Amino acid sequence: MKFFVFTLFPQIIECYASYGIVKQAIKKGALNLHTVNIRDFAYKGQVDDIAYGGHPGMVIKPEPVFNAYEHILKEYGKPYTIIPQPWGKSLTQEHLDRLSKLDSIAVICGRYEGLDERISLLADEEFSLGDFVLAGGELFALVLLEGIARLLPGVLGDEESIKRDSFRRWLGAPVYTRPADFKGMKVPNILLSGNHQLIKLWELWHSIERTLRLRPDLVPEDLKDIEKEMVLAIKRGMDFEDWLKEFGHKRAIKKLEDL
Repeated sequence: MKFFVFTLFPQIIECYASYGIVKQAIKKGALNLHTVNIRDFAYKGQVDDIAYGGHPGMVIKPEPVFNAYEHILKEYGKPYTIIPQPWGKSLTQEHLDRLSKLDSIAVICGRYEGLDERISLLADEEFSLGDFVLAGGELFALVLLEGIARLLPGVLGDEESIKRDSFRRWLGAPVYTRPADFKGMKVPNILLSGNHQLIKLWELWHSIERTLRLRPDLVPEDLKDIEKEMVLAIKRGMDFEDWLKEFGHKRAIKKLEDL
């Protein structure tokens, strides 16, 4: 994937891209990152001007952005173009999944009081990280960059982890590592049992419990039989061990295989 970031501060993007999963995606050839310094396309380097109508603050001028965009069009073809805006749709995992399948994406980052409204004509979509205002679009661009980079084929060492991400269906289950006993806080015995089917049941239960407790709005409509059973039991206040005894190990494992 080709990923373009139009910005006044390319160093922010380039520095972040030298670490972690984005670095790995670039190293493995799954991602080509291009920072486009808007200032390089501005007359005498002037990228902003005062707003018409007496609005306070400075506004990014349309000329340098359009000049930079037209340069990319000529060199690489048209990218799918995103502009971060406070009023844009909230970015979700579903959006990342869809965008990760594209060949080319561009993010145009505003600064100061924002972008001249005419620049919005370049956008295929406008997104937001939430109902708040930041000083510029670079943090959104980095979130999008990392969220997509980890989904590109061959980037993650264990791609099974993607299937178990939160928001795939349920929120993620609790995870633990060594030591098994830390200051009296012990790892659940089931996770130490080596019984992989039982562990999967435990993880499903706790994913459902966490979703019901923290994000009930995310509960899927197409619940499978075992998911329905767990939802009802959790709402009744049962814990996993009691439910398993009541429902039955063999029956639970059989239902799990049907998922």
